[in-house]
Amino acid sequence: MSSEIPDPSEEPTPCAYTEYTEGEGVADLPATGEDAAGIEADVWDALYEIEDPEMPISIVDLGLIYGVDVTDDVATIDMTLTYSGCPARDMLLDEVEERVEAVEDIDGTHLRLVWSPEWSLEMVTEQGEQDLTEFGLAV
Repeated sequence: MSSEIPDPSEEPTPCAYTEYTEGEGVADLPATGEDAAGIEADVWDALYEIEDPEMPISIVDLGLIYGVDVTDDVATIDMTLTYSGCPARDMLLDEVEERVEAVEDIDGTHLRLVWSPEWSLEMVTEQGEQDLTEFGLAV
């Protein structure tokens, strides 16, 4: 067992299970899909139906979805989690893929976890704030 202290000037080793991409700026969030049309709007509708596993609030209203793009019948979804160690990570990612691929005319998904900008309460929509308040959490 090595007791070496890591050199802070070295780049950290990224997690092999995470695709690190830069997201939109905080000013552009929360993404809600309100201007989406066609298949892209259908994808947003499917995402609104998915609730966070720990509380009854849509993952869109919670601010976990950073963007949706549909090109050649493949939905690319940029999303984050409330924190990188989320215990429901795999379950949530699987549900997003399953629900989106069930949308008519979608032939596949490309799901990218985005950690920049990091999730905060600023990402929660007004509807999300209402839902959290009704659930008993102060926002």
